[in-house]
Amino acid sequence: MASTSGLFQCSDPKKWKRVHDVYWEVVAAKGAKQKRLLELDKWYQEELPARIASRPQKSLTQEELVKLMEWKLMRGKFRPRLKQMVSGNSASTVESCTGKAFRLLPDVSAAIDELCQLKGIGPATASAVLSAGAPELTAFMADEAVESVPGLSPIQYNLKHYLRYLEELQLKSKALNKASEEGWTPHRVELCLWTWKVAQNLCPKLLESPEDDEEERPAKKLRTQR
Repeated sequence: MASTSGLFQCSDPKKWKRVHDVYWEVVAAKGAKQKRLLELDKWYQEELPARIASRPQKSLTQEELVKLMEWKLMRGKFRPRLKQMVSGNSASTVESCTGKAFRLLPDVSAAIDELCQLKGIGPATASAVLSAGAPELTAFMADEAVESVPGLSPIQYNLKHYLRYLEELQLKSKALNKASEEGWTPHRVELCLWTWKVAQNLCPKLLESPEDDEEERPAKKLRTQR
């Protein structure tokens, strides 16, 4: 059986990689009753970053920002009014504001403040925007990931709390990179923490590893001898 202890304290990059490898299976399990979740997550994790990177200056369109909000709401707490508010931002305002935010990096605090000028955007959604275009510097403020970091519960959806969370993920990604050559980023660490937390509730068998089997065998042998 997979260990129920937290992943964040683990320093073994192999274990982190195993968790990362089952990410899409966990998304599919979570999306069993929300068929669009897998589609939106593929778009956010793969298509959107490629689009942002292909532009002369990194930015999001108004349509992309609305779709990003739809992804965020489906992945977490559903608050339909937020999507309506984000839709109220003009195309020119969205492109200008998101473009300026990316240019402000690596000053994450200033970039978040800039994005929060948009209607319907708070620090958590702003972090999703930045993570899509700069995963090496930032990470999405997913509830499950924040709750997995010791000392960060209960969650406060403000800039100060986000920066504490991001600092922890940056330190963890540096430590994992020192111990391996996997190319860990704060965003990749965040994905692993989300995967671990969600899988513990929905599909814990996905977190089992050969090491778990080895631990179980002696116990089973002892029971047989009794």
